[in-house]
Amino acid sequence: KAMSTRWSSALLALLSLLTGCILKVKSFAPPIALPSARSSSSSSSFALTAIKIDGYDDAFRIIDKCAVSGEPSDELYDAVRFIDKNALKIYPDVKEKEALWAAAHGSWRLQLATGGGKFTTFKPVPIFAFAMIDEMNFGNGVGINENSVMLSLLGAHIFNAKRRQMVITIDDLFLFSTEATRAIPGFIKNGMGIGKRPEDFEKRPPAFTMIGASDNALIARGGSGGIAIWSRLSKDIRPAAYGTE
Repeated sequence: KAMSTRWSSALLALLSLLTGCILKVKSFAPPIALPSARSSSSSSSFALTAIKIDGYDDAFRIIDKCAVSGEPSDELYDAVRFIDKNALKIYPDVKEKEALWAAAHGSWRLQLATGGGKFTTFKPVPIFAFAMIDEMNFGNGVGINENSVMLSLLGAHIFNAKRRQMVITIDDLFLFSTEATRAIPGFIKNGMGIGKRPEDFEKRPPAFTMIGASDNALIARGGSGGIAIWSRLSKDIRPAAYGTE
């Protein structure tokens, strides 16, 4: 949850401060155009090219069940660790890594997270928090549900197939699906890293390492070692989050 806890907390904290910004920008902020992103409603199945070693299917049955329900089980951490520890066998070549990356595209709800690299227990995420990956961008945010997103971030991603790692940036902030970046005070932009490129960070830029994906679940590790599990949303989150048609 380290990868999303800080962002989700920041989003919620900023919501009350920035809500007034929407009044300044709503009249002149046009809808943005984004590339297509697959959701379970548009593609209920995909062919993930992975080497399914013994135990792979059993592990993902546990992961999928927990991702969909939002409730962890006693076996969940071991199931995720099995996929993680055997990643070199499951994704031995660039072909399998790129297939994993393709499977990660879509709209996702954050369901479970460990809270950091030293923790071995997944806990439910108590708010509606989403992630979105398309051909160009990574986005995330918080809201009431997938139809009502209050605050969201969007920025270009850079995927390193060899490492299965997605470096993320933040270019824009949206309030209730309206782009509000121009109305944000500079100190807030700097604090959130809005507009920064990967090379602008003193240390490593924020990134996710992809662990696994299925029709139902996405698993990734953040920079601090925490592991999160998302469930695939039934429809594209971008109209609610970014005002796309």
